[in-house]
Amino acid sequence: MANHPKQRNNMKKPIFKKAIVRTPARSIVNGITTASLGLPDYDKALIQHTEYVRALEECGLEVLVLNANEQYPDSTFIEDVALLTRQCAIIMNPGASSRKGETADIGNVLNDFYDHVESVREPGTAEAGDIMMVGSHFYIGLSARTNTEGAQQVIQLLEKYGLSGSVVNLTDVLHLKTGLAYLEDNNLVTCGEFLTKSEFQKFNILPIDEEESYSANCIWLNGSVLIPKGYPKARATIEQAGYSTKEVDVSEFRKLDGGLSCLSLRF
Repeated sequence: MANHPKQRNNMKKPIFKKAIVRTPARSIVNGITTASLGLPDYDKALIQHTEYVRALEECGLEVLVLNANEQYPDSTFIEDVALLTRQCAIIMNPGASSRKGETADIGNVLNDFYDHVESVREPGTAEAGDIMMVGSHFYIGLSARTNTEGAQQVIQLLEKYGLSGSVVNLTDVLHLKTGLAYLEDNNLVTCGEFLTKSEFQKFNILPIDEEESYSANCIWLNGSVLIPKGYPKARATIEQAGYSTKEVDVSEFRKLDGGLSCLSLRF
């Protein structure tokens, strides 16, 4: 971890206190993927997931670990099933038909933390991997998993609680946060199609090379940035912007198009 002379002072930034994760199921080998990286190794995925939880805890978060759900191979990617804001939680309606049942029990979990729990309804579909929070505004990617009706429902629910949202058309990536991450202080890690999108030109763009595009899915947590292990150029770019970094190996989850943010709900 680098100690940069311009290390960010994040005391005025939102502090994440909790996270919810779900243990990978043995059925993870049957998860949805567009990658050509082979099947994930279940035992290795368990080890990596444990290390991921430890990294969250090192960033000051109390982590609730839910049991594996064998019925849903992709259920460890828990970020997609709910959007957590400071004012409310919104249960998503996944666009992938094989994942719709993953929302069945998340409401009971979120009721322990939120007074207001809302839901996206058919014909709207939305996955929170398509939603990026910047202060009180939420960018919502229109993708194969999040349709216009789903995005509009999310925006209406956000506005109900004094928040706002806007849509971003996607062409090349699975989810919005596949290709970008907001690191506070107006800094946006960006790659691919997002480098030139007009919606993001007001940010200080931290560009990621195409060969390290997987690392664009990183997470700002209480002053540190979690970044996938093995992407030295991206790590250097983030550290040169004044952030400390923690590397986490998530190679088995990459085989299922999953990244760091996908594996937790943070609030």
